[in-house]
Amino acid sequence: MSNTGHQSPFVKWGLFLLLSIIWGSSFILMKRGMFTANGSPTLNAFQVAAIRILSAGIVLIPVAIQEWKKLDRSKLKPIFLSGFLGSFIPAFLFCLAETRINSSLAGFLNALTPIFTIIVGIVFYQSPVQQKKLLGVAIAFSGMLILFFAKSSLAGNSFSYSLLAVIATVCYGFNVNIAHKYLQGIPSLTTAAFAFGMLIVPSLLVLYATGYFALPLHEEKFMLSTLSSSVLGIMGTAVATVLFYILLKRAGALFASMVTYGIPFIALLWGLADNESIVPLQLLGLSVILFGVYFSSRAK
Repeated sequence: MSNTGHQSPFVKWGLFLLLSIIWGSSFILMKRGMFTANGSPTLNAFQVAAIRILSAGIVLIPVAIQEWKKLDRSKLKPIFLSGFLGSFIPAFLFCLAETRINSSLAGFLNALTPIFTIIVGIVFYQSPVQQKKLLGVAIAFSGMLILFFAKSSLAGNSFSYSLLAVIATVCYGFNVNIAHKYLQGIPSLTTAAFAFGMLIVPSLLVLYATGYFALPLHEEKFMLSTLSSSVLGIMGTAVATVLFYILLKRAGALFASMVTYGIPFIALLWGLADNESIVPLQLLGLSVILFGVYFSSRAK
């Protein structure tokens, strides 16, 4: 394989676009897992999240089996912690959030992930404090406040449910720092395979405890909801992990991180297609967040 400088721009941008579409579509798939197109409830948030993790784990099990003999067993604990904080908990938090907020707003809030990666790194992992990064954090947080105070974002209990999505991005921030500190040298695909493999049993327990297996799963609405949740796990987690790893190798970390900017706009397009209410102030908040992320990423 040639180095990143000789990679075809078409391939790099093709992977970038594909990842943006896959991850940006995750939020509408969560919604479709919990509600039909006309808004009727089907599966609950816990069931959709559990199916997402379970399906990803099943798809990645062959990789875990293949890599088992090569893995340093001392890495199993940080791998489990990475999967638990970086996938398991956020999957449930985002699904719970989307019971009260639009899928597009959830996608907007997901853009805070790089900001919380910086904050967690500074507070818990002694990352160097740089004024440019801190200014970017402040800008992004002002964008988050604009999102929160935009029309419809504070209706009813939606503010507290928006905070669930924010907490999920904090978990993502911990995951990135854990992976950076403890999982260097282990391919992303291998890490994901073992992380999701270890989460299969907890996911099955959640499905059993929530009565999923007692539902009339042969009915069309439950079949479609289960399919949406499974696609969310297979495409949004398993396949996307592979594609992101390829993009990382071909184009480098800086280019790969730009996917952060594509995801919310795909979520926005799905929200518009699903007749979600999106106001200009929310778009302003998203723009401010992304500017803060960009500003922070420019720090050396």
